[in-house]
Amino acid sequence: MSDVELRTRIKEMLVKNLMLQTTPDQIGDDLPLFGPNGLGLDSIDALELVVSMEKTFGVGVPNSEVAGKALRTVNTIHDYILEKRGEISQAGEKVDNRA
Repeated sequence: MSDVELRTRIKEMLVKNLMLQTTPDQIGDDLPLFGPNGLGLDSIDALELVVSMEKTFGVGVPNSEVAGKALRTVNTIHDYILEKRGEISQAGEKVDNRA
């Protein structure tokens, strides 16, 4: 799955599972998901988002500290999913695990 496809799937998951009154196309990659200057998600939405990520991408979020860093924007979710799937090294470089 390409970076663009993954970001699109994340946005679609957000709209569908959180029942947002917006479309995936209206969600910017760097738009804050929480707080008044972004989508305005709250703690209940965060729990739904964690469950949705596990169901959709097979990636769990172990605690609130990790969630606070990983669930800021579509881009941070994207990077977190790739990191957990082993497609990005700790240095932030893409790793090709296909042999």
